[in-house]
Amino acid sequence: MSHKPIQITQFDLHRLQLLLEAASHTNFRGREDLAKLNAELSTANVVAPEEISRNVITMNSTVALLDMDTGEEEIYTLVFPEAADIAAGKLSVLAPIGTGMLGYEVGDIFEWRVPAGSRRLQVKEIVYQPEAAGDFHL
Repeated sequence: MSHKPIQITQFDLHRLQLLLEAASHTNFRGREDLAKLNAELSTANVVAPEEISRNVITMNSTVALLDMDTGEEEIYTLVFPEAADIAAGKLSVLAPIGTGMLGYEVGDIFEWRVPAGSRRLQVKEIVYQPEAAGDFHL
């Protein structure tokens, strides 16, 4: 995991705090990656949606990630759990990689634990970011 604070919009922070609160009362309780997400949110650089850098992964962003160990490129859209559909490339923010990628910038490398071990991924490209496109309601 990167050691610099992530960037996040006020809108995403609020929705994620509500989601984490709800998750704390379900089978997600006690998951280490969600505890890490909560810790990252507590130290995040929080900005207005209009002020977030176009190079940052926000909720509903579509991004290209490069697996640093295999060299494979993966494209995902980071979504809230109710919109998750891995077959369509829609990755839940509560999935380990989804939790890990939020708030990182193009060029950043992050390491995140997944059920099969640990993955090192680099943010290669932001294909779509709602805030950059003026879609502040997403």
